[in-house]
Amino acid sequence: MTTNRTDHEILLPTYFISHGGGPWPWLKQEMPGLDQLEASLQEISREIGITPKAILVISGHWEERDFTVMASAAPPMLYDYSGFPEHTYHIKYSAPGSPQIAHRVQDLLEKAGFQTRSDNSRGFDHGVFAPLVVAYPEANVPVLQLSLRRDYDPEAHLAAGRALAPLRNEGVLIIGSGLSYHNMRQMGPQASVPSHEFDEWLTDAVCESKSEERNLKLLNWSNAPSARLAHPREDHLIPLLVAVGAAEAEPGDRVYHEDSFLGGVAVSSFRFGKATDNLQ
Repeated sequence: MTTNRTDHEILLPTYFISHGGGPWPWLKQEMPGLDQLEASLQEISREIGITPKAILVISGHWEERDFTVMASAAPPMLYDYSGFPEHTYHIKYSAPGSPQIAHRVQDLLEKAGFQTRSDNSRGFDHGVFAPLVVAYPEANVPVLQLSLRRDYDPEAHLAAGRALAPLRNEGVLIIGSGLSYHNMRQMGPQASVPSHEFDEWLTDAVCESKSEERNLKLLNWSNAPSARLAHPREDHLIPLLVAVGAAEAEPGDRVYHEDSFLGGVAVSSFRFGKATDNLQ
């Protein structure tokens, strides 16, 4: 059980999660073998030890020219996938939004020198509702999204995370949602070698390096082993930079890993900052 203490009482960790494939929580028979991912997402609420004031998700499935914040009080659904069963296009994750925190996000980013926009019509994409229905199934915590910036500039996203760091003292849980390996043309057994090579490098960079060295490695991630095989487009990696920036001086821990995700892919998720399960 978690406590309702939120305001200025703890410094929340941040997360980068591998969010799985499509609407997988509703397709457990069709997409078996995701028990470890499910367990790692369920662990988040226990680890942080409180009910967050809100959850801010930076999803690999939303990018805009400028950083854009979801501002609706009641966000709709966005079924941003194809080829799945009909019932997955009627899923509802009915968490409220938070216009107040959306304004706070914009204010922090603009004070850091970023151009921002708000979006009153954007819906939850599957990089948000799929993992959160597992982590917070009651959908009783306000949720909002921040877009990626379309240029994928690692330094800008790291700096955006730094700008958002005060939210961690304000009860807002920051989650970067992507995949540590995302090459849809090379999945299954053929992805085993490149995904393992990149995952080993990423885990070392995130968990074994001090903050300045970690930042330097992540800013130059494309030089890593199998980097462009793992991420032909870096949309599912860049949310990691925001999570790291928001917890820049704190260590990273791998909180989820498996070697055979979707038939042979090595994937991982990471937490930055201390877990607070002593508050339960």
